Amino acid sequence: MKHVWKQRLVSLAIMLAIGILLLSACAAAAQRPPSEKSFFEGGAIYPAPPAATEAPALSAPSYEMSGDLAQGGALPAQERLVIKDVNLTLIVPDPSISMNNITDLAEELGGFVVTANMYKQKLSNGVEVPRASITIRVPSAKLNQALDKIRAESAQAPENETISSQDVTNEYVDLQSRLKNLEAAEKELTRIMEDAHRTEDVLSVYSQLVSIREQIEVIKGQIKYYEQSAAMSAVAVELIADKAIQPIEIGGWKPAGVVKDAIEALIRAMQGLVNVLIWIVLYILPILLVLVLIFVVPPVLIIRAWLKRRKARKQAEQSDKPAL
Repeated sequence: MKHVWKQRLVSLAIMLAIGILLLSACAAAAQRPPSEKSFFEGGAIYPAPPAATEAPALSAPSYEMSGDLAQGGALPAQERLVIKDVNLTLIVPDPSISMNNITDLAEELGGFVVTANMYKQKLSNGVEVPRASITIRVPSAKLNQALDKIRAESAQAPENETISSQDVTNEYVDLQSRLKNLEAAEKELTRIMEDAHRTEDVLSVYSQLVSIREQIEVIKGQIKYYEQSAAMSAVAVELIADKAIQPIEIGGWKPAGVVKDAIEALIRAMQGLVNVLIWIVLYILPILLVLVLIFVVPPVLIIRAWLKRRKARKQAEQSDKPAL
């Protein structure tokens, strides 16, 4: 009898554990983003979390997580977990030299090179010029310092500069909570499996335990992805040789220069015409109007009045003559 009650208690414990597992799985499915990329970490493939909406803050984020953050409490602004990425396009004299300088800069700041690519670009006139692209990761706290030194590789402003920020604090806290619940379920299932005696009970608990552990590894991978991405900002730089943007020259003749001169001459001519129209409307026309009011309108009115009186006098004379 005692053995029967013990088996019933074990079965009941297994059913409770399975219920906890199902609730945890449902919560994970409801909170999991619809589309996930994957990345390799520690020999296992983990789904990377989706890109969050861009946050307007562009200051270097703080990576340190306090106890309040791990428990989902209120977060001060400096403890937000923000992922920042930068894309730059620079015009440089020699892309290969600039790429080496950026590589040295990443190592100097405690970062590393993610990818580096050097290739040839063929211009419309058939000339080949070098072009390079490099992506580095640097500590988020040193991002502004890195950007200043990278911009200094070019004598002109960047052709393109995009800074994107993702505030993933809420997702990070949610993952911590899910991890805590799953680890508690794993501990409970382990205890139940140790107390189980029947083979089918052991297999059932073991199957659920394997599923729980898989979810734990996935969430740990996502948490590590967030932490590493927030701690090390990515900077992608496209390096274009300044020769690639020089005007076309054929035997000393530069068509672009001729076009530029023609456009400048047209603009100057149109500018002169517009200036004349402005002077006519704002200066000459008001003066002419005043002169007309002073010297033309009064004489015209006087002449019209005189002609009217003369006409009336003639009509009066004709009416006074006797009829023949």
